[in-house]
Amino acid sequence: MTHTNVKIGKTDVETTPLGLGTNAVGGYNLFPNLKDEDGLNLVTAGLNHGIRLLDTAFVYGLGHSEELVGQAMHNFDRHSFALATKGAQDFSTGEQVINNDPAFLTQQVDASLQRLNTDYLDIYYIHFPDKQTPKAEAVGALQRLREQGKIRAIGVSNFSLAQVKAANADGYVDVVEDEFSLLHRDHEADLMPYLRDHQISFVPYFPLASGLLTGKYDQDVTFPADDIRSQISDFQEPRYGQALKAIAKVKPIAAAHQATVAQTILAWYMQNPLISVVIPGAKRAAQVTANAQALDVTLSASDYQTIDAAFAAFKVTANGKSLADPD
Repeated sequence: MTHTNVKIGKTDVETTPLGLGTNAVGGYNLFPNLKDEDGLNLVTAGLNHGIRLLDTAFVYGLGHSEELVGQAMHNFDRHSFALATKGAQDFSTGEQVINNDPAFLTQQVDASLQRLNTDYLDIYYIHFPDKQTPKAEAVGALQRLREQGKIRAIGVSNFSLAQVKAANADGYVDVVEDEFSLLHRDHEADLMPYLRDHQISFVPYFPLASGLLTGKYDQDVTFPADDIRSQISDFQEPRYGQALKAIAKVKPIAAAHQATVAQTILAWYMQNPLISVVIPGAKRAAQVTANAQALDVTLSASDYQTIDAAFAAFKVTANGKSLADPD
């Protein structure tokens, strides 16, 4: 089965339910030893294998990711895929400041269009909320850019539920991007149902939890201090052991579908009614090609429930704690 396309919010932006996160395309400030050529190949592999949403951001390599994505995508018909980018980081003082000021966002969109070498963006996200700008004013600036044809859908990222509601005061928000995975389920209780009820799409990032949900780790793993995973609670007990137990329950389902654990987990997200598009990142073209095969995996209702239940310890209870967290 090939999945039907999804629409973003109330717009006519269409995409596959699987996209590509490009923070490792030119994101030299996020990852060591990235090669531009690998980044270009990665984007090309995604578009060649049926992925129809590219997700980038100014802060990935301070514009370099956008430049590389722009280069790679020019071998394809621009109308055949959707392009998302994000901005809010203001370096005008030399320090990074989060800025949602309407004039700043307007300038950021123009700069992104230039780096991506395109005349419109399918989705533009305010990457992080600032403390001072009224959220409806920030979104209002994007609405004016939409009216000018520069963007087609308006997004916010890393906003709390209260901030999303404020941003959506005029009904202009189409899509929210935030962290969500089977190991990070806190938005299931409040944010995701609100989005569904208001026809706002939800795009989770870090869906494979820095690789932990690919099934490639075992009980005895240690990371050097300069590896970001050494700082992540998912890779520390008790969460790590609980994650491995849950992943063990996914393995027979993956085997039955002749799929990898990662493909099976991605299929779970694509079948989750609260999720619109899932955007796993990748460092190599082969990973993108493998992820794209998740589009062909269809889980039965009982497979879906089994996976959901396997990760039940990571659901968040009314007091805001998950069972997997230490007391």
